[in-house]
Amino acid sequence: MKGIPLVLVLGFFNFASQTGARVLLTLYALELGAPASAVGIIGGLLFLFPLLLSWPIGVLADRKGPRTLLLYASAWNAASLLIPWFVRDIHALYAAAALNGLAMAVYHVTLQNLAGTLGRPEERARNFSNFSLMGSLTNFTGPLIAGFSIDHFGHAAACIAIATPAFIAFLLVLIYGRGFPLPVSSASAGSGKTASTAVLRDRSVLHVLAISVLAQLGMDIFQFYMPIYGHSMGLTASAIGSVLAMPAIAAFTVRLFLASLVKKHSPEKLLAYAFGLGALGYLLVPFFTNTVALAVISFGFGLGMGLGVPLTVILTFSRSAEGRSGQALGLRLTCNNCARVAGPLVFGAIGAAFGVTPVFWIGAALLAIGGIATSRHGK
Repeated sequence: MKGIPLVLVLGFFNFASQTGARVLLTLYALELGAPASAVGIIGGLLFLFPLLLSWPIGVLADRKGPRTLLLYASAWNAASLLIPWFVRDIHALYAAAALNGLAMAVYHVTLQNLAGTLGRPEERARNFSNFSLMGSLTNFTGPLIAGFSIDHFGHAAACIAIATPAFIAFLLVLIYGRGFPLPVSSASAGSGKTASTAVLRDRSVLHVLAISVLAQLGMDIFQFYMPIYGHSMGLTASAIGSVLAMPAIAAFTVRLFLASLVKKHSPEKLLAYAFGLGALGYLLVPFFTNTVALAVISFGFGLGMGLGVPLTVILTFSRSAEGRSGQALGLRLTCNNCARVAGPLVFGAIGAAFGVTPVFWIGAALLAIGGIATSRHGK
């Protein structure tokens, strides 16, 4: 096994383990009688290292190559889930969450960079499309494995079940990882502080990073505020859940056609359309209270923003300098994680002060700005 198939398989096993770990660690904490604040700490620790280290990890991916980084990441992923097996208290869950987040930061940046590096330039859209589809698939399989394992074997034993995919990934890298491309020469990648900050002087990359942040905010605020809006309209929990499932289904569907769409239209043009669909979804929500109507709107929103995320990855990679794609992708994840932390806080304050409806209008305006900026920059 080699090339893109190996990247996809590694992505499946590592991401399935990671998404399962989110569910497992949360439910394990509740089983141990932990308060809601402890569950919140676990959630924060899962994203601490992706927030702090994605950019430096991208620099390492450019300089050191992928094999060693993926070996460490897969090992840390598996080891993080063995901690609560051996030590069954809340502090072990804290340690497990932090180590799992570190592993996620490493393999997310490294595998994303490999998806762009391997293959010919004309195959890049297809590779990123398949990689994003694999991520969508693990959003289903990981939690399913965690849930069934907990129900049938208990929380502690479920740790072994969730660690197994990561261990398989470790073995695959150990056996087949020598076929991964070597790091670029120091002349291309540069060295020292100047090289690690060079991406900040590239206006083309900075523009894509700003657009990526808007896309991330658009996804997160919609998912955060739709339950609040649905609850205020008197919708049942199952109805709200059905509405929230629509963007995920739509994203998976549209990503099946991403490669063929990129062949017909430029990524900038597609991204402008994606932002337009997202803005329309935000704009329409406050005018409807019916579950079916909101589900249709959410599906349309998911068609747009489901394209938005992989398109920003494609643009980030294609606009980065040779030998610096890893740090550009790492910086993208750092910026997106900052948005994921700050966005709910800022929009939560807006919602508390002015109500839910203005939040959707502001979201529509932000995505419209993103669409206009993308369209103008693509000309």
